[in-house]
Amino acid sequence: MERLDKLICSQGMRSRREIGGVIRRGGVTVNGAVCRDPARKVDPAADTVSVEREVLRVSAFVYYMLNKPAGLLCVSRDPKAETVVDLLRPADRRRGIFPAGRLDRDTHGLVLLTDDGDLAHRILSPKKHIKKRYQAILDGPVDGAAVDAFAAGVVLADGTRCRPAGLCILQEGEHPLVEITLCEGKYHQIKRMFGTLDRGVDWLKRVSMGALTLDESLKEGEYKSLEKQDISLLFKDC
Repeated sequence: MERLDKLICSQGMRSRREIGGVIRRGGVTVNGAVCRDPARKVDPAADTVSVEREVLRVSAFVYYMLNKPAGLLCVSRDPKAETVVDLLRPADRRRGIFPAGRLDRDTHGLVLLTDDGDLAHRILSPKKHIKKRYQAILDGPVDGAAVDAFAAGVVLADGTRCRPAGLCILQEGEHPLVEITLCEGKYHQIKRMFGTLDRGVDWLKRVSMGALTLDESLKEGEYKSLEKQDISLLFKDC
């Protein structure tokens, strides 16, 4: 059993003080009856709570798949710039939500937003070796020698050796489309890896994490909720 105001607040629906005001004004019902007592005890598993006619769907954690557009910071908040969390509707913006694994500001694609810190730790742990696939457009052609260099483990300009990575040339040409598979996430890693080959990255998009693939129906800036079976895909090979 939990206090009514605490339960509603835990789901990210405004502050506890604001929720208290909504309750006292009669904006909250429990099992269809108006409740004006913020301290009332409710059972999240058995009671139906509605806030201003919207049924409260209680969950311990939330998971969202976001198709990140370029130009946003991949952090939970920033006082001077828009972040990926700012794309969430107010009702979905629970306290503590953050991107589990960052993308550069100018990179597009799959971002997982959650308030599950344990899951984020498992995703980011080097021991898990979660594979992440990216597609990129380069500023010049590459060949089999580049594929071999990625497979051997690129040594970056500062001497850092990367783990072996996959490189597949999807479309050849002066500005080829390539796919990269990594099992680590160093700072600006893909750009730095191609930098050792004297190639720049004009466009970059993350398309999968493990076997969890970006939903192609999601337009840039859109997101959707994920279920537990979706989250399990993170720890399966793509």
